[in-house]
Amino acid sequence: MSTEPFSRREARHWALSSAPDEPHVDVLIPTKDRPNALAVTLAGLAAQNDPPFRVIISDQSDEPVQEDAVISALLRILTVQGRQVDVLRHVPARGMAEQRAFLLGASASRHILFLDDDVWLEPDMLERLDSALDQLGCGLVGAAVQGLSHIDDRRPHELASFQPWRGGVKPEHVRPGSAEFDRFKLHNAANLTHIAADLDLEPDTWLPYKIAWVGACVMFRRQALVDVGGFEFWRELPSSHVGEDVVAQWRVIERYGGAGIVPSGAVHLEANTTLPDRRVEASDVIPV
Repeated sequence: MSTEPFSRREARHWALSSAPDEPHVDVLIPTKDRPNALAVTLAGLAAQNDPPFRVIISDQSDEPVQEDAVISALLRILTVQGRQVDVLRHVPARGMAEQRAFLLGASASRHILFLDDDVWLEPDMLERLDSALDQLGCGLVGAAVQGLSHIDDRRPHELASFQPWRGGVKPEHVRPGSAEFDRFKLHNAANLTHIAADLDLEPDTWLPYKIAWVGACVMFRRQALVDVGGFEFWRELPSSHVGEDVVAQWRVIERYGGAGIVPSGAVHLEANTTLPDRRVEASDVIPV
């Protein structure tokens, strides 16, 4: 029997019984009451060839996601492809920071990808992020999610802060009001798709650039995130809050450096937010 040239098992081997490959990446997905969006997210993962990965889902939905027929089907697809899939029921909800802390505690791989439940990944995106994190040697690498409803909405005034990393990624101090903070505009709408088109990169290449932070699709060196305390600050926040990912990223960036990569093959599904109460910004409460 010949083996696949990549870690994703092809259909001709789905019925063969064998243990999954040791995961190189843990994909950590927090979810609540968005089975349709989660299904698209899982379908994107099912199209990834490499590296070997495990999927860990923290489910805080009113109805457990495994009771959804489409979600169950996708979990089976990932399993026969050779992926370990763990769906962990985690209630009651205590806020996003606590849910991320729970997922971090459930992970074990050297690299971990925090992936929101409303993001579709281009088929080679996981490998791109994993390779970039190894090659750059920094604490985190992100693929900013693109809102493709804005594909014709060019915003040149928001692209002025785009700066590729040259000569290696270095630690940075990012805070509101700084020039570094102003980079957040790069991730509005579909800005990175326009940057990628203007760069005209060679196939199968990517370019690291300087960030303020990256939402929804961020790969960390697990130890780097643990070293700065992970999301243990959740106890200092009310259950309704936003921006917990920004706090954790700033801590990692300040010690180990961080980068975005372009092109980004992460697409935001533009579903309604599950966090409508946005009055508490974590960085206003938690010292960074």
